[in-house]
Amino acid sequence: MTDSTGSSTGHDEDAAHLERLGYKQELHRVLGLFDNFSVAFSYLSPMVGVYSLFVLGVGTAGPRYLWLMVPVVGFMLLVALVFGELASHYPIAGALYQYGKWSVGPRYGWWIGWIYGLALLVTVASVDTGIVGYLTALLNNLFGTHLDGTAHGTILVVTVLLIAVQTLMNTVGAKLMGRISQLGVFVETIGTFGVAIALGIAGFHHGFGFLFSSKGAEHASANPLKVDFGGHWLTGAALVAVLAHAYIFYGFESAGDIAEETRSASRIVPRAMRSALLYGGVASAVLVIGLLLAMPSDPKGYANAASFEGGVPAILGQLPSWSQNLFLVVVCVAFFSCGTAVQGAGSRLMYSYARDRAVPFSHKLSVVSKRFHTPVNALLVAGVVPVLFTLLVNVNPAHNVHILWFELPAGVNALTLLVSFGVSGIYLSFLLTVVGSIIARARGWQPAGTFRLGRWGWPVSILAAAYLALMLLNIVWPSGLSSPRGSLFNFDWITLMVIVVLLVIGAVYFVIARPYQRLAVTGQPGAPVAGEADRIGEGAQ
Repeated sequence: MTDSTGSSTGHDEDAAHLERLGYKQELHRVLGLFDNFSVAFSYLSPMVGVYSLFVLGVGTAGPRYLWLMVPVVGFMLLVALVFGELASHYPIAGALYQYGKWSVGPRYGWWIGWIYGLALLVTVASVDTGIVGYLTALLNNLFGTHLDGTAHGTILVVTVLLIAVQTLMNTVGAKLMGRISQLGVFVETIGTFGVAIALGIAGFHHGFGFLFSSKGAEHASANPLKVDFGGHWLTGAALVAVLAHAYIFYGFESAGDIAEETRSASRIVPRAMRSALLYGGVASAVLVIGLLLAMPSDPKGYANAASFEGGVPAILGQLPSWSQNLFLVVVCVAFFSCGTAVQGAGSRLMYSYARDRAVPFSHKLSVVSKRFHTPVNALLVAGVVPVLFTLLVNVNPAHNVHILWFELPAGVNALTLLVSFGVSGIYLSFLLTVVGSIIARARGWQPAGTFRLGRWGWPVSILAAAYLALMLLNIVWPSGLSSPRGSLFNFDWITLMVIVVLLVIGAVYFVIARPYQRLAVTGQPGAPVAGEADRIGEGAQ
C-alpha cells in the first residue's frame, strides 16, 4: 500500500505526520507527484525566464553565456538537495518559513518567511505584468487591434484581470491549480523544444562553434547593449550575464509550499524539487541553443537580436506568421501558469504564517474554505498585494532623482525597482534557510524524513551556502549607474536599498508585535517526529 494510490490510510499517515508537527490537516490532499512537480516547474518556468532574460545574457557576454547555465544549475541542485532533506523531515505548508523555524528557532523562521513572502508577491506582479506585451501583440495580430503593451493603463488593466482570474482558480481548489500547472508543463515543453525545432527547420545561421564565441561583447565597441567591460569576459561580462540564468533557476522550492496538499509529501516533495530543476535546466538549454543558432549572421541583424529593441521577437520573426501567433499563445499560457503557481505558493506561506499567528489578522488569514479546502482569505490577499505593487508602474520619473548618496534613474518605473528585490529576496531567504540547516546539523539534528543526505549533508550544505552568498553579493553589489551592472539590473544602490527598506518595515512590526512569541507557542509539536533525534526548534527559544 502506498500513498500514491490516494487511499484513506495514506491520507491518515500524512495527517498523523502533520499532527506530530503540531498541526491538524485542514487543506485537501489531492496532489500527486506530477501535480507537485508541475507547480514547481511552472514557477521556475524556463520559457518565461529565457524569453525575458535572453538579451541580458547574449547582449552582455555573447553566445557563450549559454555555458554559465551549467554552474548555476549545478549549485542550485545542491540547494534543492538541502531543501529536499528539510522538506522530507518537515512536510509543512510554508516551506522555507517552517524550515527556518524548526532549524534555528521562531525568530529566525519569521524573518525568512517575511523576506520570502514579499519576494513571492513581488514575483506575481512581475510575471503578470510581463505577459502584457506578448498578449497585446497576439491580440493585435489576430484582431487587427492597436493595443500598446507598454502603456501603463494597459499594463494595469490586463494585470488586474489576470490576477483576478488566477485568484479565482486557485480558490476553487488545489487540484485545479495542479491542472493549470500541468498544462503549463506541456506548454513549456512545446515552447522550448518546439521553438528550437521550428527554428532549426527554418534554418540555423551558425554552427555549434558559435556557441563558444563572445562576439566581442566584452569590448564596448562591439557590445550590442553599449556597455563596457574593459575587455574582461570572465571577470566582467560573465558576472552580469550569469544573472540571466540565476534569475531563472529557482521556484522549485514551491513544491514544499504545497506539501500539506500533496500525498506522501515526505517522499514526493524532494523528488519534485530535483525533477523541476533538472528538467528546467534541460528545457532552458535547448531553447537558448535554438535561439542562439538562429540569430542572424550579419552584424546588423545579430546586434538587433542581441538588443532590447529586437531580442527574441526578432529571432522568431524568421518563422511563418501563423507559427509566431502559435508561439505567442504558448508564451501567454506559460506566463499565466507561472503566475498562478507563484500566487498559490505565496498564499500557502501566508496561511502557514497566519496559522502560527505570526502576521496581523491571523484569525482571518488562516481560514480554510470548507467547500474548496483552500486558504481563501490568504489567496485574496495574495491577489490584492500584487495589484498594489502593479500600481507602481505609474511611478516613472522623467529625470534622475537624487536620494541621499545615490540616484533613482530616469525612465525606470518603480515596479521594475521593486522587482529587482524579487530575485535578491529569493536568494537571501534561500541563503538563510541553508545556513539554518547548517546550524541545526551542528546542534546535532538527525534528519528523519524519507530523503536524507547522510554523510554528504555537510559538504552539500556548505557549498550551497557559499554559492548563494556569492550570487546574492553579485546581484546587490552597487557599482554606479554608469557600470553595466548598475545600468542593466540593480540600478546601483537601488536593489540593496529596497531590501533595507523592506527589512526595516519588517523590523518595526517584529519589535512592536513580537510575533515570534506567539509562533513559539503554537509552532511546537505535541510529540516528536518518529525517529527524530531532538526537537531542534525548542533549543532556540
